[in-house]
Amino acid sequence: MAGLSKAFNVADVRALAGRALPRPIRDYLEGGADDEWTLARNRAAFGDWVLAQRTLVDVSVIDPGTKMLGFRAAMPLMLSPTGMSQLFHASGETAVARAAAAAGVPYGLSTMATTSIETIAATGANRYFQLYLFRDRELTRALLERAAAHGYGALCLTVDTAMAGNRERDLKSGMIMPPRFTLGSLMSFAGHPRWSLGALKNRSFQLANVIDHVGDIGSAGTSVIDYVNAQFDRTATWKDVEWLRSQWSGKLVIKGAIMPGDCLEAVDCGVDAVMVSNHGGRQLDTAGAPLDYLPAIRDRIGDRAELIVDGGVRRGTDVLKAIALGANGCSIGRPYLYGLAAGGEAGVERILSIFRSEIERDMGLMGRTRIADITAADVDHLSQFRSKPGC
Repeated sequence: MAGLSKAFNVADVRALAGRALPRPIRDYLEGGADDEWTLARNRAAFGDWVLAQRTLVDVSVIDPGTKMLGFRAAMPLMLSPTGMSQLFHASGETAVARAAAAAGVPYGLSTMATTSIETIAATGANRYFQLYLFRDRELTRALLERAAAHGYGALCLTVDTAMAGNRERDLKSGMIMPPRFTLGSLMSFAGHPRWSLGALKNRSFQLANVIDHVGDIGSAGTSVIDYVNAQFDRTATWKDVEWLRSQWSGKLVIKGAIMPGDCLEAVDCGVDAVMVSNHGGRQLDTAGAPLDYLPAIRDRIGDRAELIVDGGVRRGTDVLKAIALGANGCSIGRPYLYGLAAGGEAGVERILSIFRSEIERDMGLMGRTRIADITAADVDHLSQFRSKPGC
């Protein structure tokens, strides 16, 4: 696509996505909780750190490959689970998984996806499945069994959604369940006929991984969305994580822990990795960014688990800063959804290609040829780097 070929960074693809999506869908993608302070902080945190630029190092061969969650990855990047991806393009999660497979990076499928566990398994992507602890433990167990039967190498438990954050952009546009769109929102849909016609023609839009378990719930006057929202368990504790560990034999990941003490608790419960995340700034506003806590988390847990930074990642330099501060890799959500909205599978491929080229180029400029060679010596806080020796 001509537009994608002239998109040279994530911001360029974001602009294309902004033009493709009606305002309510764009705000749903971009928005955070309350004043969106945490949303902004996730991005700003990377600007507080500087990378070391070492010279006269042989960088003729650069290998950004690594291993995360038991998967070989072509670069230290994975794709976060995001709900209802068909909102942004009719090809939805299938297009994202295919692009991930082509790029050699792991893909996370959400419980709230509009594509089934079985369909994504057929793409051949290295895949993990994201889960919530539902009140209905039979639903949780059924999803576990399906993921295990279809080769999902890891399970990712989201723990920061005991209740929904206050997303005011969605309240103002009417992008809630059930929708209550304003006149301005309806006009925006009319002004984006390509998206609107695609949505009207898309007969597969549903919560594909829970619809069979729920059955004909609509006959009782309750929607599937209502049912799922009612299933989020506010009584869940670390004991439930221990239960989940006993039910799942593969890699177990906690997503949404951000405080060092919680991350240590997760490791003590037997998790293999922590996705350090504040849900993209969509839950508790004024919470710190994952990068703010990363060094302290690594100090607290040592090498007992992998750490994946999820939130605010927009550049290859962001990924390398996170690794220098103790992460094993990073995960992205909004950036690949920008690509999906801008151009379907090709748009996601473009985003991953941009990250790959940036990571390789930035490694070379740092004088590093392998991910394993990047250490705390390669980064310093902006407020202190002047007083630190440069070599």
